[in-house]
Order: sequence, then structure tokens, then C-alpha cells
Amino acid sequence: MSVVAQSPEVSTVVLEPTDEAPLLARRFLSDQFAAWKIADDYAACVVISELVTNAYRHGEGFIVVRLFQDLDGLAVLEVWDAGEHRPMIKPQDDAALSGRGLQIISEMAKTWGVRSLNEGGKAVWAKLPVT
Repeated sequence: MSVVAQSPEVSTVVLEPTDEAPLLARRFLSDQFAAWKIADDYAACVVISELVTNAYRHGEGFIVVRLFQDLDGLAVLEVWDAGEHRPMIKPQDDAALSGRGLQIISEMAKTWGVRSLNEGGKAVWAKLPVT
């Protein structure tokens, strides 16, 4: 894990695409929330873990995690990777052993989405209320 930038506005970390990436992203998020004096990071940790797991399993290249607060005070969690494949919520399958991550994100986040990056790849983001 290497921190690229950290400021009051945006904190960023670049993670190698390994099975440790979700854990490192949760630690990064918890540290940032503590710095922002946000006491409850549970939902954000679940969401960042799902976003980073998707980038690790289905994306390409390094994983970039960016955290900031928008003008409405919502926490914005962004996860970038170099893959072009856009994530989609799968139909519910109670027998499936995986594939529920985006459904979890859609239930926990106020809103979420995906956008293309100018340099290629995509950013998947989620906005969560914080207390």
C-alpha cells in the first residue's frame, strides 16, 4: 500500500490487485474517517470492501481508492481500475456463492454509479451519509 496524496479534501491510496486489497482499503478508510472525526465507519467499510473486491476480481491493474466529502457532507468512496468492464447488479440468485456486492452497495449507499476515466478504465463510486 502506498499513499499517493492526503489532504483535507481528498485522500488517495494505490493498492496492488491482491486478495489483501480489501483489508488495506478498509484500514485506509477507517483511518481517514477517524481523521475526519466520523465515529461510525461500518457501512463505509462494507461498501469500500465490496468496491475493492470487485476491482480486484473483475478489474485490471492497480486499484486506486479515493475518499472525500462532497458539498452536502456525504462521504464519497471511489475505486478506480484500468478495466473497461462496467459493473451491473445481477439478478438475485439465492443459491449463488457470490455476486451480491453491488446489491449490498445499492442498499447501504445513498447513491452509487460508475464513470469512465479519461486515461482509460473506470471509477465506481458510492456516496454515504456520515455521522
